[in-house]
Amino acid sequence: MTAQISTLGELLSAAGTQWRVYDIGRRITKIDKQQFAQIETAQVPYPSPLAGHALVAIQFWDNQATADPYVWFLKLPLDEQSKLVVASRDHFASMVLEALGTELTGEQADGKLDNNPYVFTPNANKLAAFNALLKKELNRPASQYYEYSELYFAGKLPQDAWQNLAVQGIADFAFRLDHGQNNANLQQVWSSLPIEVKQPLSAMLEHISVSTAFSEQLQNAINTSIEQHNLSELICNLRAISGSKATGLVAQSVDILLQSHYRFEADVLLTLAGRCWEVFSEPERLFKFLECAANNKQVEGLFASIFADLVAIPTLRPHVLAILRAENRSDELSRAIGRLFS
Repeated sequence: MTAQISTLGELLSAAGTQWRVYDIGRRITKIDKQQFAQIETAQVPYPSPLAGHALVAIQFWDNQATADPYVWFLKLPLDEQSKLVVASRDHFASMVLEALGTELTGEQADGKLDNNPYVFTPNANKLAAFNALLKKELNRPASQYYEYSELYFAGKLPQDAWQNLAVQGIADFAFRLDHGQNNANLQQVWSSLPIEVKQPLSAMLEHISVSTAFSEQLQNAINTSIEQHNLSELICNLRAISGSKATGLVAQSVDILLQSHYRFEADVLLTLAGRCWEVFSEPERLFKFLECAANNKQVEGLFASIFADLVAIPTLRPHVLAILRAENRSDELSRAIGRLFS
C-alpha cells in the first residue's frame, strides 16, 4: 500500500469522491466522519457491533455524478473490545487498490469487488430500508412501488390489496412518514393491518424515530398483545417502537414485558437484545433481563448468545461485566454464568 493512504477515509478522499458512512448492523444510522476516523484507527470501539463485526455501508460518488452513488457493504471483524481489526481493514484497502487503483467510480468499478471477503449483501429488508433512506437523503424520488403503498396505508385500496405490496414500497413509506398524511394514516390503520404487512413494516420502522404519539399507540398495542397472548403482534409492536425518540416509552414497554408471561420467551428476549439494547444501560433493568434469559428453557445456548451480544456493546460492557460480580443473583443466573466459563 502507498504510504500516504492508511485508512478507507483517505482512500475515498484520494480517489476524489464525496462519501458517507452508515452503520447497518442493528439499526441503520449515520456515522460521522470524525467518529469513523477514530473507529478506523482503533482509537474508539465500534458503537454497535453485531456478532463480532462492524457492518457498514459506505456510500460514495464522484463530483460530476448524476447517476446513483456507489455503495460498499462491508463486514469488518472486531476484536474482543469491539475495536476494528486494523489488519483486516488494511487487507480490504489493498485489495481495492489492486482491483481498482484509485478509480473507484465509473464502469470499470462494476463487479470488481464481488468476491472480496469483506463485502456482503444485507438481507432484503435491510437492503430495502437502506435504499429508501438514501433516496430520501439525496432528495431523489422514492421507488416506483411507493405510490401503491401510500394508497394502501391511506385505506384507499381494497382489503386484500396488501398482496401486491412490494417490500421496497413498504420501506419507502416508512422512511417518508413525515410526508403528507402518512404518519396520521399509519396510526389510523396500524391496529387493523394484517400480520403479513405488519412484519415487514415493523422491520423498517425499527430504523426510524417514530413520533411520540405513535409510540404511545404502540405501547398500548404491546399491552394488548400481551393480554391477548399474541406473540407475532407483540414482536411487531416492539420492533416498531424500538427506535423511537420517546426513549422513556421504550423503557416502560420493556419493563412491562419483563414482568409479563412472555419474559422467558426466546423470540421476545432476542428482539429485546437486538433492537432495544439502549435501555439496558440501566443496571437494574439489565439484571432483570439477564435473569429472564437465564430462565429460558426452550433454546439451548440462548443465555450465552445474549450475554456475548450485550457484552460486546461498549456502552453496556461495564454493566454486563458488573453482573458477573453481583452477589444477589438467583441460582439460575449464577448457573448460567457458571456455564459461560466452564
